[in-house]
Amino acid sequence: MSTVTATAAPTKLWGGGKSPFDVEYGKLMMWYFLMSDAFTFGAFLISYGTIRFSSNGWPNPNEVFKSFPFAPEGVHAPLVFVSIMTFILIISSVTMVLAVLAGKQMDKKAVVRNLILTIIGGIAFLSCQAWEWNHLHSEGAWWGANPFLNADGTQSSTNFTNYFFTITGFHGFHVFSGVVINIIMLIMTLMDKFEKRGHYLMIEKAGLYWHFVDLVWVFVFTCFYLI
Repeated sequence: MSTVTATAAPTKLWGGGKSPFDVEYGKLMMWYFLMSDAFTFGAFLISYGTIRFSSNGWPNPNEVFKSFPFAPEGVHAPLVFVSIMTFILIISSVTMVLAVLAGKQMDKKAVVRNLILTIIGGIAFLSCQAWEWNHLHSEGAWWGANPFLNADGTQSSTNFTNYFFTITGFHGFHVFSGVVINIIMLIMTLMDKFEKRGHYLMIEKAGLYWHFVDLVWVFVFTCFYLI
């Protein structure tokens, strides 16, 4: 008498791929990349925090980030501009979610519309960051130069500006990369590449990257602008 042992077949995933982890291969690799990138950002921010809290003094962010584009001279609007930047990035994350959902529903028009809005949000954020960098540079701030006094009125070191431009610049590069990726996704969508494949899985992978960039900004915003 023979016995037959039944084994469950691997789950068929969106796009036809199969994985023992029940995750499509490309999406799994994206998660690995994001984890490694998170370690890089984490190392930057931990290093910043170590220097920040081991220093005797540090510039007051309400005094450093108090300017606003096209505002009359003398207007004091601490953190208003960077709050707008943050809001723009959060809204772009919402439109990216809508693009992913539209892709799962095979709704090409909605994918195109929400990708365009996400790209506009990313470009708007980068434009705001470019203005902020230019303004700080006009005040004498740059790598190796810090014109801002500590909150207690003592002379500040260049650690503040060195970390600020390095970490926000690194994040800005990620936002720029995300915008380029989304533009590529938009072009592929308009060319019906995903319609021919029968799925929009690439949009979901791009969405994972964009949400990661948005999440990192929350930590950058907290470390530099709030603490």
